[in-house]
Amino acid sequence: MDYKYIEQLLERYWNCETSAEEEQILRIFFQQKEIPLHLRTYQPLFSYQKKAEDVKLGEDFDQRILQEIERPVVKARHLTLYTRFMPLFKAAAMLCLLLTLGGLVKYAAYSDSNEIVYIYDQFDNRSDNPQVAYEGDSLKSIIPGTASKPKVEREHKQ
Repeated sequence: MDYKYIEQLLERYWNCETSAEEEQILRIFFQQKEIPLHLRTYQPLFSYQKKAEDVKLGEDFDQRILQEIERPVVKARHLTLYTRFMPLFKAAAMLCLLLTLGGLVKYAAYSDSNEIVYIYDQFDNRSDNPQVAYEGDSLKSIIPGTASKPKVEREHKQ
């Protein structure tokens, strides 16, 4: 085949001067298996229509489209008040936990180790007389200057 004629047709094709018959000649030429190297770069431009004609819808196309259209309706989940507020409950529990831990850390860090803790069951000298309690060592160690105060005379009823 004369390649100069094909090259002229290509030149006219790029200038948009070809007729439908001439474009058909180009398509037929580029469908051949033996094409010169300098014209092979144009082969995909003219063979795409043949490939596009070969692409057709499958036999199951209608069935797939109908399945997409007629999808079963998904039932909505029934949400109770408990499930709706579950994230709020979780946040409140975390907040309580953080506040409790923060309070414990603050108490441990800022508490004085000089504080005296009195446990009622550990006192040996228990008495119902208020004067004895007033003169006891435990109060003198806590309240400075109590030893110099006068004794309080009260009558205790039994």
